[in-house]
Order: sequence, then structure tokens, then C-alpha cells
Amino acid sequence: MMLSCCLLVSLMVALGLAAPMPDGAVSPSPAVRADLKLATEYLKRYYKLQAGQPSESLSFATKLKDMQTFFGLNVTGVLDRQTLQVMKRPRCGVPDLEESNSHSRATRWSEKVITYSIGRYTRDMPRSTVHSLLESAFSIWARAGGLTFVRSHNRNADIMVEFVSHEHGDLYPFDGVGGALAHTFGPGQGVGGDVHFDDDEHWTAGDTGSLNLLVVAAHEFGHALGLEHSRSPASLMHPNYRHFPAGANLLSKEDVTQINALYSPDHLARYSSDLPPFPRLIQNRCAPDVTFDAVCTLGDATIFFRERYLWIKHNKAFDIKEGPITNFMPKIESSIDAAFWVPRRSTAYLIHESMFWTVKGSVLKGKPRALSHFGFPAWVQDVDAAVHIVKTGRTLFFMHDIYWSYNENRKVMDFGYPKYIIEDFPGLNTTINAAFYHEGFIYFFVGPQVFKYDYTHKRFAGADKANSWLGC
Repeated sequence: MMLSCCLLVSLMVALGLAAPMPDGAVSPSPAVRADLKLATEYLKRYYKLQAGQPSESLSFATKLKDMQTFFGLNVTGVLDRQTLQVMKRPRCGVPDLEESNSHSRATRWSEKVITYSIGRYTRDMPRSTVHSLLESAFSIWARAGGLTFVRSHNRNADIMVEFVSHEHGDLYPFDGVGGALAHTFGPGQGVGGDVHFDDDEHWTAGDTGSLNLLVVAAHEFGHALGLEHSRSPASLMHPNYRHFPAGANLLSKEDVTQINALYSPDHLARYSSDLPPFPRLIQNRCAPDVTFDAVCTLGDATIFFRERYLWIKHNKAFDIKEGPITNFMPKIESSIDAAFWVPRRSTAYLIHESMFWTVKGSVLKGKPRALSHFGFPAWVQDVDAAVHIVKTGRTLFFMHDIYWSYNENRKVMDFGYPKYIIEDFPGLNTTINAAFYHEGFIYFFVGPQVFKYDYTHKRFAGADKANSWLGC
């Protein structure tokens, strides 16, 4: 009893959660005890925390740092609010550290034709819907990795899919609603490749419910094929569940690269070559489905990028110049994913994946540099949008549902980032294609629309077609 109390006290002091009483005793609140219990169970399950040892407080802090490092949080070893928020999110039940749920795990399946079978079903939707969603999830990996999946009707299939709850015979019990949504055994004999979904969750086929079976299944099938968790929030293999808009491509560039490294090193080129060729000679800027990858000022003009094409709108004239990017910047043979303009330097920064170019005035300066120049963690290999806020001297970088703030004066990332976009930009709960700052407003380009955001008052002030900026 005395040892248990000492361990609790030492843990709480190490975590900054203890509040000494006048007589020297520690009286944690029920909420603090609940958070500590949640964190301990989380680290035991996903980061190999060995609880119950005399050095538990030190082990806890070490494992907490591992977790904070994985998720790109502030690495303090302290159980702060941001760390707890990450721990409370629905996620995959597979550990984040390289560890297998099966001692028989192989790196990959030896064949590229893989069988699967469905055992117990969920009660949340018809069996025909489950069949369709799982088939769609397999097809995502089939196309990216040159694989073939065949449904079998016996339990000897490579991948056995089942909906179960709590204790279900594999020593990895589910925890009810929330927490672990599913878990998977890597390729191998016996239980190798098997996928279990927690049937206490409410599974849906679309955007109306909290958990889309297609998204979770596609993630778990990645494990069944041999993929580990990714630190990149852009990756389907990131452990935390996130919402994808209807019709979105679930796989990031990293996911495609990883599956091809396992199964088809030569398939990546074929996969990429299947995409529509760009740019076309002339693109119709007023088509109803026009979207932009990046938008930024360049001197007295505004440039709109789409794939390897651009439009240049001069602010003091009515004409619009357009054409392949290489017509205007011969050294840039790729698309531009994000761009921003820093007026006091008369400099634009054009980003493609993990590299960026510097344009001073209207001249491309030097060679492309690594995106890590801005202080991003190593797992950040691309961004969706960027915008410089003249009023604050900050540049904001957006990636899926998180964003960073970069101090252009001190040339460092601001403390406490990344943050969730929706926390500071209420209502903005989708991936941003491009962002542009103009006369005190941020214009967020999302698909074929643009949303005007009042940065001072933190509210949206209107919406229009994205190509309305090009006179459409």
C-alpha cells in the first residue's frame, strides 16, 4: 500500500499534476486520477510502458516523450493538455512503436494475389454494404501497389475480417466506444493478416456518422499488408482517425511509396503515369470545376497555380497571362503545392512537396531548398497551403487538419504548434487547397470555392467561386 502511494506521488510530481497539501500529503482530484490512468493505459498499449516497477515515474516520462515525439508535440515528458487531447482521440489499436501483434509476422505477403474472408458482421449496416466498403478499401491498395484481392468463403483466407467487441480471443480486448477502433495482425501464418473491428463503435458508410468504415478499413488493410504507422498526419497510416471528404484520395504520396517499396518497386512509375497528363496547352479558367493548388502575390500581380499551369493577373490591368509554369519559370518543372509572399522582402516562396524556391522581385533565386528550413519536424514532407499575414509578421502553413505559425522576424516556428485548424478558424473543417492574404482578409480556396475570412474578428465574411478572381 505504501509503495503504491509513493509511486502515485512520484508520478504526479514528475507530471506536474500533484498539489501538495499543508501536511505534505497529495490529494489529486478525480479528474487528475482519471487522466493519469488513461495516459498510463495508453502508453502501456502503444509505447511498451512497463508499469508496476519502482522506476515507474521515470519510465512513464520516457515513454511519454516517445509518444510526444511521434505525434510532433512539444517533447517535455509532462502530461499536458495537448498530449491528453491526442490520447483521447479515436485511433487504431496497433502500437506506434515497431511491434507486432503476432510473433509470426512477416514483412509482406509472398504473393501479390491475396485472399480475404469476412467472418462476423456488424449490425450497423446491411451485409451487402459491408462487402462494398471492404472491397473499395482493398481496391485502394490494389491500384497503388499492383495487388489483387480475392474474396474467399472459408476461414483459411490470408486476411480474415471480423466485427467483435471486448474480449474476443486474441489477448487484445477492445475498450468499448471510442479509444481503439480496430486492430490488425501483420502478414503471417495463423492470425497473421487478420483484421478486427470493434463492434461497439457505430460504423457508417458515409458522412452522416462518426466513423466511416471505408476509411478505417483502408488503414487496417495497410497493416495487414505489412505497413507500420506513419508519423505524418497526411498519411492514411497515421494512427489517429480523421474524416475524409467524399471522393477524396485516401492515400498520400508516402503511402503509395511505402506500399510499392514492399510489393512493386517498379509500379510507382506506372501508377503515376496513369494520372491525366498536365498541363494541357490552354486551360479553361472559367470551367465550373476549376480549383487552384496555390495562390500568391508576386510584385504587382497575383499568380494562380494549378498542376503545372498558371494564370497571372496584374492588379493594375485587366489582361490575364497564362500558360505552363515553365513558360515563365523555366527552372520549375513541377507543380506548386503552396505559395506565399512576404512584402517587406519583396519575396515569394513557391513550395513543391518537401522543397521550395525563392522568387525575389520576378527572378528565381538559387536552387530549391528543403522545407525543413522553416523548422518543420522531419515527418513533414509537404504542405497544402501557406499564407503570410502582414499585420502579424507570421506565415501560416496548413496541412490537412493542422497548421503551423512561422515568425518571419525571428525565423522560427512559434511555440505550441502545430494546432488544429478548426480551433483557431471555426468552421474551417476541411482540407485547404490554397490561401491568399489581401487587404486584411484571408481567402481560403477549398475545391471550386473561395471563402473570405476576417482575420481580425475571426469570422467568415462571404464565399464565391474560386475562379471569380480571374473574372469568371
